[in-house]
Amino acid sequence: MVVKDTELSYLRRCVELAAEALEAGDEPFGSVLVSAGGEILAEDHNRVASGDRTRHPEFELARWAAAHMTPEERATATVYTSGEHCPMCAAAHAWVGLGRIVYVASSEQLADWLSQLGVSAPPVRTLPVNEVAPGVVVEGPVPEFTERVRRLHHRFHRR
Repeated sequence: MVVKDTELSYLRRCVELAAEALEAGDEPFGSVLVSAGGEILAEDHNRVASGDRTRHPEFELARWAAAHMTPEERATATVYTSGEHCPMCAAAHAWVGLGRIVYVASSEQLADWLSQLGVSAPPVRTLPVNEVAPGVVVEGPVPEFTERVRRLHHRFHRR
Protein backbone atom coordinates (compact mmCIF):
# COMPACT_ATOMS: atom_id res chain seq x y z
CA MET A 1 0.00 0.00 0.00
CA VAL A 2 1.37 3.39 -1.00
CA VAL A 3 -0.65 5.96 0.94
CA LYS A 4 1.52 8.99 1.61
CA ASP A 5 1.39 10.97 4.86
CA THR A 6 0.17 13.96 2.85
CA GLU A 7 -2.94 11.93 1.91
CA LEU A 8 -4.00 11.29 5.49
CA SER A 9 -5.79 14.66 5.65
CA TYR A 10 -8.14 13.53 2.86
CA LEU A 11 -8.92 10.33 4.72
CA ARG A 12 -9.43 12.30 7.94
CA ARG A 13 -11.99 14.41 6.06
CA CYS A 14 -13.74 11.22 4.89
CA VAL A 15 -14.10 10.09 8.49
CA GLU A 16 -15.45 13.56 9.42
CA LEU A 17 -18.00 13.29 6.61
CA ALA A 18 -18.99 9.82 7.80
CA ALA A 19 -19.56 11.27 11.29
CA GLU A 20 -21.68 14.06 9.73
CA ALA A 21 -23.77 11.41 7.98
CA LEU A 22 -24.25 9.61 11.30
CA GLU A 23 -25.30 12.84 13.02
CA ALA A 24 -27.83 13.40 10.22
CA GLY A 25 -29.30 9.94 10.92
CA ASP A 26 -27.62 8.22 8.00
CA GLU A 27 -25.16 5.38 7.57
CA PRO A 28 -21.59 6.61 8.27
CA PHE A 29 -19.83 6.87 4.92
CA GLY A 30 -17.94 9.85 3.54
CA SER A 31 -15.83 10.46 0.44
CA VAL A 32 -13.75 13.17 -1.23
CA LEU A 33 -12.66 13.58 -4.83
CA VAL A 34 -9.15 15.01 -5.18
CA SER A 35 -7.44 16.28 -8.34
CA ALA A 36 -3.99 15.15 -9.42
CA GLY A 37 -2.71 18.45 -7.98
CA GLY A 38 -4.16 17.74 -4.52
CA GLU A 39 -7.23 20.01 -4.66
CA ILE A 40 -10.44 18.72 -3.10
CA LEU A 41 -12.93 19.06 -5.95
CA ALA A 42 -16.05 17.59 -4.34
CA GLU A 43 -17.09 15.75 -1.22
CA ASP A 44 -20.20 14.04 0.07
CA HIS A 45 -21.56 11.68 2.68
CA ASN A 46 -24.17 8.95 2.64
CA ARG A 47 -27.76 10.09 2.05
CA VAL A 48 -29.61 6.78 1.87
CA ALA A 49 -31.89 7.62 4.81
CA SER A 50 -33.98 9.56 2.26
CA GLY A 51 -35.14 6.17 0.95
CA ASP A 52 -32.95 6.21 -2.17
CA ARG A 53 -30.40 3.47 -1.48
CA THR A 54 -28.24 4.65 -4.42
CA ARG A 55 -27.27 7.90 -2.65
CA HIS A 56 -23.79 6.69 -1.74
CA PRO A 57 -21.10 9.39 -1.71
CA GLU A 58 -18.86 7.48 -4.12
CA PHE A 59 -21.69 7.26 -6.66
CA GLU A 60 -22.44 10.98 -6.26
CA LEU A 61 -18.76 11.83 -6.79
CA ALA A 62 -18.68 9.72 -9.96
CA ARG A 63 -21.69 11.64 -11.26
CA TRP A 64 -20.10 14.96 -10.31
CA ALA A 65 -16.85 13.99 -12.04
CA ALA A 66 -18.65 12.99 -15.24
CA ALA A 67 -20.37 16.39 -15.35
CA HIS A 68 -17.44 18.62 -14.34
CA MET A 69 -14.15 16.99 -15.35
CA THR A 70 -12.49 16.01 -18.60
CA PRO A 71 -11.69 12.33 -19.14
CA GLU A 72 -8.00 13.16 -18.57
CA GLU A 73 -8.73 14.92 -15.26
CA ARG A 74 -10.90 12.02 -14.10
CA ALA A 75 -8.20 9.46 -14.91
CA THR A 76 -5.65 11.23 -12.69
CA ALA A 77 -8.01 12.01 -9.80
CA THR A 78 -8.26 10.00 -6.58
CA VAL A 79 -11.36 9.14 -4.58
CA TYR A 80 -10.69 8.87 -0.87
CA THR A 81 -13.40 7.19 1.13
CA SER A 82 -14.19 5.90 4.59
CA GLY A 83 -15.26 2.51 3.22
CA GLU A 84 -14.34 0.49 0.17
CA HIS A 85 -16.75 1.06 -2.72
CA CYS A 86 -19.72 -1.28 -2.99
CA PRO A 87 -20.24 -2.99 -6.39
CA MET A 88 -22.60 -0.21 -7.56
CA CYS A 89 -20.10 2.52 -6.71
CA ALA A 90 -17.13 0.56 -8.09
CA ALA A 91 -18.96 0.21 -11.41
CA ALA A 92 -19.83 3.93 -11.50
CA HIS A 93 -16.20 4.80 -10.70
CA ALA A 94 -14.94 2.63 -13.56
CA TRP A 95 -17.60 3.72 -16.06
CA VAL A 96 -16.73 7.42 -15.68
CA GLY A 97 -13.00 6.67 -15.80
CA LEU A 98 -11.92 7.87 -12.37
CA GLY A 99 -8.42 7.01 -11.18
CA ARG A 100 -7.24 5.58 -7.91
CA ILE A 101 -9.36 4.69 -4.87
CA VAL A 102 -8.00 4.89 -1.32
CA TYR A 103 -10.26 3.58 1.44
CA VAL A 104 -10.07 3.40 5.22
CA ALA A 105 -12.02 0.18 5.84
CA SER A 106 -12.50 -2.71 3.43
CA SER A 107 -15.81 -4.26 2.46
CA GLU A 108 -14.65 -7.42 4.17
CA GLN A 109 -13.98 -5.56 7.43
CA LEU A 110 -17.39 -3.88 7.26
CA ALA A 111 -19.13 -7.21 6.61
CA ASP A 112 -17.36 -8.71 9.63
CA TRP A 113 -18.34 -5.78 11.87
CA LEU A 114 -21.97 -5.93 10.79
CA SER A 115 -22.09 -9.69 11.23
CA GLN A 116 -20.75 -9.31 14.79
CA LEU A 117 -23.56 -6.82 15.44
CA GLY A 118 -26.19 -9.17 14.02
CA VAL A 119 -27.00 -6.89 11.07
CA SER A 120 -28.52 -8.65 8.06
CA ALA A 121 -26.42 -8.93 4.93
CA PRO A 122 -27.12 -6.28 2.26
CA PRO A 123 -29.19 -7.18 -0.82
CA VAL A 124 -26.10 -6.83 -3.05
CA ARG A 125 -23.17 -9.17 -2.65
CA THR A 126 -20.12 -7.63 -0.96
CA LEU A 127 -17.19 -7.70 -3.39
CA PRO A 128 -13.78 -6.05 -3.46
CA VAL A 129 -13.56 -3.17 -5.96
CA ASN A 130 -11.25 -5.10 -8.28
CA GLU A 131 -13.79 -7.90 -8.64
CA VAL A 132 -16.09 -5.33 -10.28
CA ALA A 133 -13.56 -2.91 -11.77
CA PRO A 134 -10.30 -4.81 -12.36
CA GLY A 135 -8.47 -1.88 -13.92
CA VAL A 136 -8.85 0.52 -10.99
CA VAL A 137 -5.89 1.03 -8.65
CA VAL A 138 -7.16 0.44 -5.12
CA GLU A 139 -5.36 1.00 -1.84
CA GLY A 140 -6.54 0.24 1.66
CA PRO A 141 -7.37 -0.38 4.35
CA VAL A 142 -5.62 2.46 6.13
CA PRO A 143 -5.20 1.38 9.76
CA GLU A 144 -4.72 4.91 11.13
CA PHE A 145 -8.50 5.49 10.81
CA THR A 146 -10.04 2.00 10.76
CA GLU A 147 -11.01 1.92 14.45
CA ARG A 148 -12.78 5.30 14.15
CA VAL A 149 -14.81 4.04 11.21
CA ARG A 150 -15.66 0.81 13.07
CA ARG A 151 -16.95 2.84 16.02
CA LEU A 152 -19.14 4.98 13.74
CA HIS A 153 -20.77 1.87 12.26
CA HIS A 154 -21.21 0.40 15.71
CA ARG A 155 -22.98 3.58 16.88
CA PHE A 156 -25.24 3.60 13.81
CA HIS A 157 -26.34 -0.01 14.18
CA ARG A 158 -26.79 0.14 17.94
CA ARG A 159 -29.29 3.03 17.80
